[in-house]
Amino acid sequence: MNTERIITNEEQPEDSIIDSNLRPQTLDEFIGQSNIKENLQIFMEAARRRSEAIEHVLLYGPPGLGKTTLAHIIAKEMGASIRITSGPAIERSGDLAAILTNLSDNDVLFIDEIHRLNKVIEEILYPAMEDGSLDIIIGKGPSARTLRLDLPKFTLIGATTKISNISSPLRDRFGNILHLNFYEDDEIEKIVKRSSSILGVSIDDESTRLIAKRSRKTPRVANRLLKRVRDFSQVKSDGKITKESSESALLLLGVDDFGLDAIDRKILAVIIEKFNGGPVGLNTISAATGEEMSTIEDVYEPFLIQCGFLNRTSQGRVITSHALKFFENKNSLI
Repeated sequence: MNTERIITNEEQPEDSIIDSNLRPQTLDEFIGQSNIKENLQIFMEAARRRSEAIEHVLLYGPPGLGKTTLAHIIAKEMGASIRITSGPAIERSGDLAAILTNLSDNDVLFIDEIHRLNKVIEEILYPAMEDGSLDIIIGKGPSARTLRLDLPKFTLIGATTKISNISSPLRDRFGNILHLNFYEDDEIEKIVKRSSSILGVSIDDESTRLIAKRSRKTPRVANRLLKRVRDFSQVKSDGKITKESSESALLLLGVDDFGLDAIDRKILAVIIEKFNGGPVGLNTISAATGEEMSTIEDVYEPFLIQCGFLNRTSQGRVITSHALKFFENKNSLI
């Protein structure tokens, strides 16, 4: 995977600095995902009235849509502390036991990439989530015995981009399963406006629309593009983000009107020019582009499908008429 790809929705090192400043602190500040916000408000209010921790929450959807932000908001609005880890970071049962036994009542445990939990670790979570208990095996062989420890009442928030990779027993233990969708352009415009205000940057409406349209319906990408356009405007103009400075910056970054970059266009070009628009198998596309199959499937394809440029069929990948129309006036896709 190209970790320096400007429009990737995967988290980059620079994003942690940006996100800490721009991340909404409450549900009222959180833009978009209105159905999820409404559900969470009801779940949290009901839990507060019962003086209980909110039921376990599973958030799933593509990267960059706000799963981590929502976890922080839930903890803050419930007046709870949050402990953050990830599926790959919990390597041994002792790691999970140490985390669980150090929680306090009503704390939130956030596990990112929960689909990557080891199956042995997953089984330890079952009684912890269901009964608030932790089973520890003491000794080995015939003399081994199980010690059950009572845990504080806590809320587990899991985040995943691949809900199909989570086993049914684990999935069934979440009381709230919420799907984050890609954002609408007007929602991304509001996010760009809010972020520019926090950053203290002057931006006009045309620039806001330009950045939003090329942000791949993803807040993380919008904030990253805003930062790059801001830097360009500060160096090449008077610091104000205008339509001219935005267009120049985005052209320099290689991001076109639809938020596609050179890699996206390369994938589309291979299917159109070498395979007459498809259908063509994923392994063939991988060989022709030099990109890994998993990277194409997990990173590039979702947005190309979302914006109507590509279809998955039983015979292979097929270019849509929408994509052909978009590129018909271009001499080259790459």
